[in-house]
Amino acid sequence: MDILFIADPLAKFKIYKDSTYTMMAEAARRGHALFACEPKHLAWASGDVEATVRRVTLVGDESDPHRQPWHESAPHESRSLASFGAVLMRKDPPFDMEYVTSTWLLELAERAGAHVFNKPQAIRDHSEKLAIGEFPQFVAPTIVTRDAARLRAFHAEHGDAIFKPLDGMGGMGVFRVKSDGMNLGSIIEMLSHDGVRSVMAQKFIPEITAGDKRILLIGGEPVPYSLARIPQGNEVRGNLAAGGLGVAQPLSARDREIAETLGPVLASRGLLLVGLDVIGDWLTEVNVTSPTCFREIMDQTGFDVAAMFIDALERAAA
Repeated sequence: MDILFIADPLAKFKIYKDSTYTMMAEAARRGHALFACEPKHLAWASGDVEATVRRVTLVGDESDPHRQPWHESAPHESRSLASFGAVLMRKDPPFDMEYVTSTWLLELAERAGAHVFNKPQAIRDHSEKLAIGEFPQFVAPTIVTRDAARLRAFHAEHGDAIFKPLDGMGGMGVFRVKSDGMNLGSIIEMLSHDGVRSVMAQKFIPEITAGDKRILLIGGEPVPYSLARIPQGNEVRGNLAAGGLGVAQPLSARDREIAETLGPVLASRGLLLVGLDVIGDWLTEVNVTSPTCFREIMDQTGFDVAAMFIDALERAAA
């Protein structure tokens, strides 16, 4: 089938670690035709959602994860999204109004018969930070508010807390405030834009030293290995984008309990691929926009995450 990847520019891909590339490579091995565009190439015209796309052919020795060039692109063409067997929304955050507009356009395409994954309404409805609120049994003490007094009171109660914006990614804007309260006021002012924007605060989880685990759900089923992203040096953030070290490991009993509880619920809403973030025994985020870590798990364990994903995509698009 023809598969359209809506993603960041292909020129920015680091294929040695890019999960979208890993999906493309597996799809190409199965004979699927690959197409790519960016969200800016979507348009609604004459009652149909179309995109200016390019067919993509992978080139070079696949065993070389640093090869350049790694693809060839055909000339641009305009196609209705309903003409593709599957449309994958793989644009990285920020989740701004342009991202929201993309989900609205993709919803219109769905009504015309397009098969879009993840389902655009489900992407829009699941804040990657706030979605944990639906599953409080798995969540460490947490507050979301723009009220500086309540944020200060939360810190006073727990003594050691993490503060972060609701729309960040890759660990951007994440601060730890220890019991001395150093810079607490400045951090609250900055993250809340002086009380205009809501902030999340969570009790600090000491098990972060063992890693911020990324658990992948595909079609509601957990990949049997997580990627523990371990902070390095004096860094509190385990995110790979913040320099964390990724170590693949089997799911713990608690990891599996969380994954098997959330998996069927999220899959029923059209979320084919989800990345859960778990520190110790606690769920901290539910990532639905562009979950990653395929490559690291595959390289370290031999488990073929990409094959599991394309299997699920083929079933969902049938």
